[in-house]
Amino acid sequence: MQQIWKQVDEYVTELLCPNDRILEEVLAANRKADLPEIDVTAAQGKLLQLLVQMKGAKRVLEIGTLGAYSTIWMARGLPKDGRIITLELDPHHAEVARANIVHAGMEHVIEVRTGNALEQLSILAKENTSPFDMIFIDADKPNNPQYLNWALRFSRPGTVIIGDNVIREGEITNRHSTDPRIQGVRTFYEMLASSERISATAVQTVGSKGYDGFMLGIVQA
Repeated sequence: MQQIWKQVDEYVTELLCPNDRILEEVLAANRKADLPEIDVTAAQGKLLQLLVQMKGAKRVLEIGTLGAYSTIWMARGLPKDGRIITLELDPHHAEVARANIVHAGMEHVIEVRTGNALEQLSILAKENTSPFDMIFIDADKPNNPQYLNWALRFSRPGTVIIGDNVIREGEITNRHSTDPRIQGVRTFYEMLASSERISATAVQTVGSKGYDGFMLGIVQA
């Protein structure tokens, strides 16, 4: 099945996400810099871009930058006065991301903040940052519950919150798992289920990156 998933991914990408030199060069730069190859696929990147456009988002928060591949996809969906703040723990990853952002001509749109995401989120709160229109959570999974708390804090009614890698090859159904990533995602789900502030669902996906999925929610109050 993995081969079929990959072939379908390639088919969809070829037809709906035609080759983009800049984005290909971003991925090449990430590989050259030895960043882990865990970027979203082109089809998923296009989905993020479309969600930004559908929402009409002007302010986007991304938790987990890596090499800024997904960041650039989202930035391309913003209006001229749009802005993204993206948080990256690893200084090397952040350096590569900044270079990629400049290469893509997006340095006036994207701000990369380096350091522990929870600390950076606390700094944003001290800065009295305005609410975001869309928030993409794609960082270390054990901290997903804390990231969701912050996402809700930085939201207003209508804010879209997306969480990546929330199926984990089906392991999320294993309540006995000792993997902190699985337990982090399970707690994330439980918080979504119990919160009156957000209405959410999760979609399973298969493709060249295997079996996983994402959470999509909209803040109600």
